[in-house]
Amino acid sequence: MGLGLIGKKLGMSQIFDEHGNVVPVTVIKAGPCYVVQKKTADKEGYNAIQIGFDEVIKIQRVNKPEAGHFKKANMAPTKVLREFRVSPEDIEANEVGAIYSVDIFEPGDFVDVTGTSKGKGFAGVMKRHGFGGAPATHGSHEAFRHGGSIGQNMTPGRTMKGKKMPGHMGAKRVTTQNLKVIDVRGDTNLLLVEGAIPGPAKGYVVIKRAVKKAAPVE
Repeated sequence: MGLGLIGKKLGMSQIFDEHGNVVPVTVIKAGPCYVVQKKTADKEGYNAIQIGFDEVIKIQRVNKPEAGHFKKANMAPTKVLREFRVSPEDIEANEVGAIYSVDIFEPGDFVDVTGTSKGKGFAGVMKRHGFGGAPATHGSHEAFRHGGSIGQNMTPGRTMKGKKMPGHMGAKRVTTQNLKVIDVRGDTNLLLVEGAIPGPAKGYVVIKRAVKKAAPVE
């Protein structure tokens, strides 16, 4: 998969491109991220690099297992830890304590951003799945926003799995793919990507190189 970054969504803004067009962008504080642990196929069964982001201010709030984990790496504790699957060559090229920032991306790159979507609470089928609802005339009674029948007759005599029904909406892991990097500001660790990304402001996200887009040709 390759190494990526952990970031924090700061919000949305807009900038003007070289043609004077308005481009909506999401501002992400990406990095600095620290290599906390290296996992190898010989020991853990797979090759991965664990990185941390957003240093903890009040050390007394870190529990003992986490404190020991960071002490072993001789690093200050961070609020977020994420793993990235990498090749054996990347394992050798990275050392515990190495620092990564937005400089690994360039304007014009395409990235996939993963975050936790905004929670909407318990929602009905019209809001959750886009149902049209029942007719509002011709004798309809108290069923204007209902989902209608959810099953069949004696065969199969049950509600099928996956039936779209009311329930908890949002607060799920969501990935938005193929977002174009508009600007990289290394002095402030800000990454500007075109369009929207999952989650609320101040929510943590993971930024990786797009898996469905090739790198730009020079």
